[in-house]
Amino acid sequence: MPRFSIIVPSHGVAGRLSQALDSVLAQSFGDFELIPVCDAPDAPAADVVTGYAGRDSRVTPVHSPPSDGLAGARNTGLRAAVGGHVLFLDGDDVLVPGALAALDARLGETGDVDVLYFEHERTPWWEGEPTAPAASLLARTPDGAFTPDRAPRLTGVTLPAWSAVYRRAFLTEQDIAFPGDHFTDVGFGGLVALRAERMAALRTVVVRHLLRRQGNRLGLPGEHHAELLDQAELVLTRAAEQELAADRLMPLFEQLFAAVLKTAAHPRRLTSGRRAFFRRASTLYRRHRPDGYRAPGGSLGVQHRLLASGSYAAFRSLRAANRAASRAAALLPRPQGLRTRLRYAAALRLPLDRNLVVYCAYWGRGYACNPAAIHAKARELAPHLRAVFLVEPDAVGSVPPGVEYAVIGSRRYWQVLARAKYLVNNANFADAVVKRPGSVHLQTQHGTPLKTMGADQATYPVVAAATGSFAKLLARVDRWDYNLTSNRHSTEMWERAFPSTHETLEYGYPRNDVYCTASAEDVARVRKELGVPDGKKALLYAPTHRDYATGFETGLDLAEFCEAIGDDYVVLLRAHYFYDQGASRGGGRIIDVTGHRSSEDVCLAADGLITDYSSIMFDYANLDRPIVVYADDWDVYRETRGVYFDLMELPPGRVARTPGELAALFRDGSWADGTATSLRAAFRERFCQFDDGRAAERVVRRVLLGEPPESIPPVIPLAERVPAPAATLVRS
Repeated sequence: MPRFSIIVPSHGVAGRLSQALDSVLAQSFGDFELIPVCDAPDAPAADVVTGYAGRDSRVTPVHSPPSDGLAGARNTGLRAAVGGHVLFLDGDDVLVPGALAALDARLGETGDVDVLYFEHERTPWWEGEPTAPAASLLARTPDGAFTPDRAPRLTGVTLPAWSAVYRRAFLTEQDIAFPGDHFTDVGFGGLVALRAERMAALRTVVVRHLLRRQGNRLGLPGEHHAELLDQAELVLTRAAEQELAADRLMPLFEQLFAAVLKTAAHPRRLTSGRRAFFRRASTLYRRHRPDGYRAPGGSLGVQHRLLASGSYAAFRSLRAANRAASRAAALLPRPQGLRTRLRYAAALRLPLDRNLVVYCAYWGRGYACNPAAIHAKARELAPHLRAVFLVEPDAVGSVPPGVEYAVIGSRRYWQVLARAKYLVNNANFADAVVKRPGSVHLQTQHGTPLKTMGADQATYPVVAAATGSFAKLLARVDRWDYNLTSNRHSTEMWERAFPSTHETLEYGYPRNDVYCTASAEDVARVRKELGVPDGKKALLYAPTHRDYATGFETGLDLAEFCEAIGDDYVVLLRAHYFYDQGASRGGGRIIDVTGHRSSEDVCLAADGLITDYSSIMFDYANLDRPIVVYADDWDVYRETRGVYFDLMELPPGRVARTPGELAALFRDGSWADGTATSLRAAFRERFCQFDDGRAAERVVRRVLLGEPPESIPPVIPLAERVPAPAATLVRS
């Protein structure tokens, strides 16, 4: 039997789950079992957990459906546990180094107490000093093991479940489990403290809790706040049944109603049923108020007295003052220019147009990427919807005939942004755009992240300086209702990079549908448009942007490269969109396709891809054609830009570090040999999970048509997909 069972629910924390698991497995004390609780075998966190379970026999995952909530996940883990003591850890928290050794040593000193409380540290997600909220409470506890009456303020209801370790036999014998769906820590902690006979404290930080940027889910508005009263009633009823002594009952009562009053007075938590909440709280207050209890002083005491008397009208007046202060602090940014502001403000007062969809791609560069693919599918599946594409003035000519558009910054631009129910973008809308109640914002993204993105860029000075205000960035992220992803890696990284409350859609990238639907005739047509000579192998060279460099430098002398690899090849040069310099041109061995509207067309035309660290490799892998990584400055790029994984360890094909190595791969054919094929297969397995040709349909049905998740077409397995054929590729 292991000393500790460590239970880690993982719902909604796939992006940081690895840190939690690593913090446990790296402990110097190794006598434990680690029980991650996943939603289902195919849930995002399950991919993370499966890898750990395969590497370490102490990891034994279990499954609990999302509908069972946090309480259900913890109870499932508790039923599976066999250790002597149980420790709960949230999926985005970590154990500090030496934590388990410290717990083991303390239990050795105190004996097997029913519950050992310890300090935890709350770490701001962005900036600020960590705090240890349990420190002052535990500082007043006796030094050794003690009975609950010697620490009456240690009621359990103010400490999270992961701020203690519990003797498993005690929980089993007393039949203590996590109650309800919400505020379960209040009920669990209270029951533990009521039933425990021997306690102890460790005045050392054991868990480091990362505060979420979006705050605790329990603090969000909703009807779930009524369950706080359920938990309070449960604990107070049990206290009455066991005739809890007054010196213990009074602090328990006071701590519970401090939480109740905080919710009742909050201007936004209770979206409805405020009067009913207050009346029920008032009934509980009078029923369970201890004899001789004296309310605290100050404004909190006023709230106590109003609750005791059931004076909702007076209490509502206090809450209204809080609401007025909140509104004053919630001023939204506005577009520049008085006339534009007035027109936009007037349009915001008009009803939403429930059939209007506004699309934008690459900050208005034109009709492209995922927004364009969604628009095209919406024409087919939702013809009743009116669509407007937002474009910069110099991109108007790229808009296909029949597609309605608005020029960014124009009067019409602000009108459609104010009225549209649906707003779809692969980047972000302007800071001044207001997220209206009832509107739906879909972030489609425009690639799979190898390089760090969003908030993760903050630790890389060159990138952070170019990014600008992270506060503004995250304010834009807060407008998202949905975020699209094409693989589990992206799901995890977007969760870290863009922390907010939006829903992740693991539907694939609509722009990549064409890689599974295009025919040989489509490939031939695109090659002809781009000027690829018949019979030649076309190599797409698509380097990414360098944050530490100015201007576009290929990093490779393409003329020399073409000379070195022979006449069988031509090179399609596609610079990063930051350096878009014109239309496609043909002729010679190098064909500049930087200005071609569709990167998908260019990929279809290419028999192979040469790139460095561009996200185009993840899209191109859907075609199952050879990819070569030219990594002449990998070390510099990794240090200055930051990356999410080591591309040199997990490449999509052969890797070259010098021009000579690159040319040699094509001269001897190893760019497309068996080794290259094996590397590409592993890469596709990891990064081509959801791009099956039906991504656009899934997005339109779920977001624009409002169909339920269970009716959305499932993803076709990778082995059953048939990529568009290459024109001249010779496979190994």
